[in-house]
Amino acid sequence: MMRRTMRLLLGLLLLGPEALWAQDAPRGHLVIIGGGRRGPEIMQRFVDLCGGPNGKIVLFPMASAYADSGIGEQIEGFTRYGARSVVHLNISRIEADRDSIVHQLDGATGIYFAGGDQSRLTAALKGTRVEQRLHEIYRTGGTIGGTSAGAAVMSQMMITGDERANPDSTNPYSFIRPGNIVTAEGFGFVEDAIVDQHFIRRKRFQRLLSLVLEHPAKLGIGIDEGTAVVMKPDRTFEVVGEATVLVIDASNVRNIGTNPKNDLAASGIMLHLLKSGDRFDRSSRTVMNR
Repeated sequence: MMRRTMRLLLGLLLLGPEALWAQDAPRGHLVIIGGGRRGPEIMQRFVDLCGGPNGKIVLFPMASAYADSGIGEQIEGFTRYGARSVVHLNISRIEADRDSIVHQLDGATGIYFAGGDQSRLTAALKGTRVEQRLHEIYRTGGTIGGTSAGAAVMSQMMITGDERANPDSTNPYSFIRPGNIVTAEGFGFVEDAIVDQHFIRRKRFQRLLSLVLEHPAKLGIGIDEGTAVVMKPDRTFEVVGEATVLVIDASNVRNIGTNPKNDLAASGIMLHLLKSGDRFDRSSRTVMNR
């Protein structure tokens, strides 16, 4: 047994770091929705990835200040596309560490985060036993979905929606400067990218570009309303829905600097504007079907 294990490790080392990553890669999917309308092409895909009528979906609504409002309508949004088992968990941080709550995730094949304020979700779940269980579900093949705030929490570096340097709340994201966009730690299902939502509809290019220029190793993925990216275990994603997704790649950026007002400047930024059906490879950072 020991020799077999050593031979396997040696083989993986010879194949390189990508093979080592693949051994530990999550086997689940992410369905990250940019907010707004969730059409059948998005919701059917989510329910199908969760196992359809044989799956179990757990809904977390705590991002909303009115988390218990409209729960029946939200559950119907899943059952309409074939889900038969949908569990609603509106829980506090204390409850997220209780055995009785963690056990309600037994058998879950899909997790869904509703919209609202992403900081409410992380305040309730970050660092708890429930969050740990969510990562186990994803790692072993479950599907994690979310819309709006539920999309923002997917990435390790989570955009909170706040700014530091802009005093005018009526004119948000009016410049591209370092240190302006406030982030917090999200759930980290996506580690190599920063996810933004309502992207084109709410003109959020400036805030995502600011962060990507400060963290050029991370992709920026701006998802518009009525649109989703479906991230697969092979590190590719597909765009689904009625609008577009903007990918910002600053991995080869040069000449990053600022002017006397602290406005950022750089050259070599790569942008990809993707429509429904387009696929993107996060490892090679290339569009796959053009």
